[in-house]
Amino acid sequence: MKKGDQVVVALQNHQVGRLGEITATHKSDGDWKPLVPPSKHLPDGEMGRRIEVRWDLSCGPEDPDLVIALPHNSRFSTGELRPTIAEIRSRSVERLRDVMGDSSNWVGLLAHFQYESALSQYIAAYPHQLEDGLVPHPDKKVRELVFKDKTRVDVLLLDRQGRPVVVECKQGPAEVKHLDQIRAYMHQLHEETGGKEARGILVHGGARKLPVPVENAASISPAVEVVQSRLRVDFASSTGTTTGKPLHRGRRRKIV
Repeated sequence: MKKGDQVVVALQNHQVGRLGEITATHKSDGDWKPLVPPSKHLPDGEMGRRIEVRWDLSCGPEDPDLVIALPHNSRFSTGELRPTIAEIRSRSVERLRDVMGDSSNWVGLLAHFQYESALSQYIAAYPHQLEDGLVPHPDKKVRELVFKDKTRVDVLLLDRQGRPVVVECKQGPAEVKHLDQIRAYMHQLHEETGGKEARGILVHGGARKLPVPVENAASISPAVEVVQSRLRVDFASSTGTTTGKPLHRGRRRKIV
């Protein structure tokens, strides 16, 4: 690694962070400046060789809570992912810039936060947020129906045309098996209750741009709609009853 080289931060699950350029290296013994401070077992500390990087803030999302999920045709090879540091030969910097600049590839860092249950409850309470006109299924017995294989629908709604809508929530990216699961629910629901054929909606926490196999599978009859979800949390200081002034002057962040 030398001054002028481009670097990209590789994360788990084929995700990347920022793209940057090396501006200086401090690798000699005289440059030793440990991140892990000296101790009895590490008299010289640890991780003391530094590489200075200027991050390109124009490439990728501005929000620091978002990262880029690489599409299947833009992922690094196993040999490039296995080492701690590796030279990327399978993809050009220009190709990476294009992928990182496409907002449909952006996902939240909280993609693996355990919120499937909370998301299901939110959709059940506010179904119109998912689609205008959706309402909770009026029959409680049908809403809480457990199928013969002991499975049940995450959320069961009714649309404007009176069609039942099966909603399945996944915290990670959409996969073909999730579509198969929803179609199985749609079929079992129709067998158990009769009436109109059900619609299916998959709500996932992955990138908005779907892999080709998932896109193709979603369009197979009966088609399943695929919707991206993002967790948003806002914090605001509470105010006093009499003064109306904030009771805490610390900085507040919005998590997206």
